[in-house]
This record gives sequence, C-alpha cells and structure tokens, in this order.
Amino acid sequence: MRHPTTRRAALLLLAAPILLTGSAMAQPADDPLVARAIGYLDGLVSVKGRFQQSNEKGGEADGTFYLARPGRARFEYDPPSGLLITCDGQTVTLSDARRGAFQHVPLSSTPLAVFLSDHIRLDRGARVTRVDRSADGFSITARGTQAAAGQITLYFTDSPLRLTGWAVVDAQSHVTRVTLGPLAAISPPPASFFAQAAR
Repeated sequence: MRHPTTRRAALLLLAAPILLTGSAMAQPADDPLVARAIGYLDGLVSVKGRFQQSNEKGGEADGTFYLARPGRARFEYDPPSGLLITCDGQTVTLSDARRGAFQHVPLSSTPLAVFLSDHIRLDRGARVTRVDRSADGFSITARGTQAAAGQITLYFTDSPLRLTGWAVVDAQSHVTRVTLGPLAAISPPPASFFAQAAR
C-alpha cells in the first residue's frame, strides 16, 4: 500500500542530488571516484527516469522526473499524490493539486541552481565526508557546512556508471530515501513543459 508522500519529503527529493554536486569540491578532490561522479552528473543534460521515494514513517511514492539543463526540471508524482515540482529556469514551484497549495522559490536561492547551470560549479557548499566502495559500485556522503546541516549519500553503480539513488538525513534526523530507475537521454521538451501549469 502506498502512503502519500509529504511536501517536506518532496523537497528533500529535489534537493538531494543538487546539494552533493555543489559540495564535492569543498574539500580537495583527491578521490578519483568523486571526480568521476561529478563528471557523470555534469553530463546529465536532458534525461528522463523513474523514481521511488520512501521515508522512515512508511510514506512511499513513485514518479517520473525530467532534467533539461540549463535551467529546467520536472518531478511528477504518480496518483494518488497530487505533488508536482517544476523549475522553469527562474523559479522552483512545488504544487499540490489535491490541496490547491503552491510554494514558489527563486531558483537562484536553491541548491538546484548549481545542478541546472550550464556548467556545475563545485567550489562551494558542504564537504564530502565519506567515499565507500562496494562490490558493484560506490557511494559518496556529504554534510552541510553549518552545524545543524543534514547529510546526503548518493549511490552509484560502477560499470556502467549510473546514479541509482540517494538518502537524505535532515537536520532533525529524518531520513528520506530515493531509488532511481535507469536514466534515458531524451530530446529537450518544450519550455512550457517545465511551467507549473503544464500537464
């Protein structure tokens, strides 16, 4: 049984990969896996994929996401969730169709600005605290520079290199996990697809 995801968890889903890409060079990039991951993430220009999100309270949600750099992103949650996250290049909008609620945030004030830029800037943000290897891949963990900041771990397969998901621990120690399906390169959708009203 699927439990509706929360708006807080939705925002964590959006921020997680971007926070790491903005943080990896806050320490010397002396691990080749960090450099490899950053190069891979920078190469995600126009892609589509499925995601599955869960949290520690049993909330679960599936959806489809689209990235079209520079500037645009769209996260569609499957029914019964009414959540939709879009970025049109200037504004990030979280809308909840079931509640008629909207939240607008300037792209420039969010970590998403780092990930959606023409070239990912890796000279600010958090710090990488761990790089762990496994039998079929590796993970990279980063923490924010503030005392109360959360923690992000991104998971990659090694051959082929692919982002398979991430886990976020926020400042209140809440955990949100996201598993990604295969990513497919697509032709860039029209700009209207990344507007809040697009359906």
